[in-house]
Amino acid sequence: MASLYCSLSFSSNLFKLSYSVLLLVGLVSAQLSSDYYDSTCPNALSIIKSGVDSAVANEARMGASLLRLHFHDCFVNASLGCDASILLDDTANFTGEKTAAPNANSVRGFDVVDTIKSSLESSCPGVVSCADLLAVAARDSVVALGGPSWTVQLGRRDSTTASLSDANSDIPAPTLSLSGLISAFSNKGLSAQEMVALSGSHTIGQARCTSFRARIYNETNIDSTFAASLQADCPSAGGDNNLSPLDTQSPTTFNTDYYSNLLNLEGLLHSDQQLYNGGSTDSQVTTYSNDADTFFTDFANAMIKMGNLSPLTGSDGQIRTNCRSVN
Repeated sequence: MASLYCSLSFSSNLFKLSYSVLLLVGLVSAQLSSDYYDSTCPNALSIIKSGVDSAVANEARMGASLLRLHFHDCFVNASLGCDASILLDDTANFTGEKTAAPNANSVRGFDVVDTIKSSLESSCPGVVSCADLLAVAARDSVVALGGPSWTVQLGRRDSTTASLSDANSDIPAPTLSLSGLISAFSNKGLSAQEMVALSGSHTIGQARCTSFRARIYNETNIDSTFAASLQADCPSAGGDNNLSPLDTQSPTTFNTDYYSNLLNLEGLLHSDQQLYNGGSTDSQVTTYSNDADTFFTDFANAMIKMGNLSPLTGSDGQIRTNCRSVN
């Protein structure tokens, strides 16, 4: 993009184009659309939905796993956004993101993605990107578990590389403070309000003992009975991969129980409870706990915004035939 700015700069101030104008052009050229596959692969959305519904019916937890894949994809490398880099296996040229600390022994659902992608390739070869597949699958997973729907903008293309270091540095850690969370999301162009809404995805899914051990043994802003109940499956040493629901009330239903849990000091992760800990986001957590419609609306809007951040479009990237490897 820097070379574009240079090539469009003329010696006379009269003909110089400002950075803001060029940025606007870039945003317009990268615009996605909801009807992107209407003529090239009209069954794309129904194929993805069918695959997601089947996977979630087989294992409800898979809905959370597919949603998390999209989130961890979008959060790595702000300049590329949701580009399916998380799906790439390691190669001789780069180490992918699957073994990054936030992903190792944690992210899952790759086989489901492979199955859906195979169906898409059978129907319309080389048309639907893996990045779009993840974005739609995330929406369909939320819907399958009782959450809101939203219109997914389409037309993303897939990256040809991945970054272990970016995955390690960009994905928010469960140990972050409130200010750390706000900063991590702000770095991706997302507000504190959108951060709290997106955190509501923890109304589904599970976490490993290693990610919440310190909280249940060392922290004081936690209900003592809740902490004791978790210690049975998460010992002070060992059992790192033992799982507990992020929302113990309704772990496979997308609702507002996550926020109600925070009011009761029953946030599983340190970063969860930071949203309701005497800080600037307390009132928003309280609102969401009592108002599912507001939460659903805010969550859907935040998902749209996150999914639209700096996508690869046009001739950038590629449409992978196999989501695990570049063409």
